[in-house]
Amino acid sequence: MDREQMNKFVITAKSTIVDAMQQIDINTRGIVYIVDEKYKLLGSLTDGDIRRWLIKTADLNGNILSIMNKAPKVIYQKDIGMAQELIEKYMVNSIPVVNAKGILKDIILEEQEHAGKSINNKLEDVPVIIMAGGKGTRLRPYTKILPKPLIPIGDIPIMERIIDRFCGFGMDTYYITVNYRKNMIRSYFNDLTPSYQIHYVEEDKPLGTAGSIQLIEEEFDKPVFVTNCDILIDADYTDIYKYHVESGNMLTIVTALKNIVVPYGVINAKEDGVVLSMEEKPKLSYFVNTGMYVVNPEALKLIPADTFYHMTDLSDELLRRNERVGMYPISEESFLDMGEFEEMRRMEAKLNIKAE
Repeated sequence: MDREQMNKFVITAKSTIVDAMQQIDINTRGIVYIVDEKYKLLGSLTDGDIRRWLIKTADLNGNILSIMNKAPKVIYQKDIGMAQELIEKYMVNSIPVVNAKGILKDIILEEQEHAGKSINNKLEDVPVIIMAGGKGTRLRPYTKILPKPLIPIGDIPIMERIIDRFCGFGMDTYYITVNYRKNMIRSYFNDLTPSYQIHYVEEDKPLGTAGSIQLIEEEFDKPVFVTNCDILIDADYTDIYKYHVESGNMLTIVTALKNIVVPYGVINAKEDGVVLSMEEKPKLSYFVNTGMYVVNPEALKLIPADTFYHMTDLSDELLRRNERVGMYPISEESFLDMGEFEEMRRMEAKLNIKAE
């Protein structure tokens, strides 16, 4: 790996949590290595390390030196032939190569044929509710012809892509709430003859992003996933579910980092118009609601019948009752939203889909 490629995996000790998350998005391997000014390896930081920190502290400005693993697995240059063997032994997807002075010289990546082996069927009994009843007005004129769930990303409708992601973790039971052009949705999935089960829940009027859940006749005995029909989440769904259960949350919101750059120089001032400092195009970082949730059955029972009601209303009600509502943070590039045309193009680019 040349220096330019290595730099995709490297940050300095002065980097922020946001910098680390963005670098992980760039290299797509879930890890960054921290080096000093001489390129000496100081430690490593994984997306899991960052997530645990954010769940514990909600602090995007944490010191990475206190969060990082200060003793990462390494291999010395003289032993580089054993790299893939050690990657398998340590169950990692990359390993840094250092010289006798600890200077980072290379990074060996897991061979592609071994990648992706962590997907499993641990969630096979977990139901998924997909809210697909909206008109998708922001995507007109497409949605004057097709319901939003059937708008293709490449040659596959967005909702089929969503289901395929869940199926990759073993889930095979889906409750799809429908309203606008519902017969087209039924016809499409009936023609697919899928291996999974779909139960359609029909609204006779718009009920928001949660109201139609009350129309589901099934009594759930475990937490369920609830998701909008226009988003893709690139994350470990098993880990999301495990976090929800182990944390004791009534509701877990999957949140994504969102960076906003102010396109102007910002002035910090005090009384009498005295300028204290100037900051050119500062970057603001927030966590936003992605539209994916894990919800306990008892929380779903709080949704009022025959009422326009959003998942955010349910969150507010749980907080009012002093119930635990938690977040599961993911990076900016792990959240793809098809809600607007610009985001559709970004989704296609992220999925390496070329326009015809």
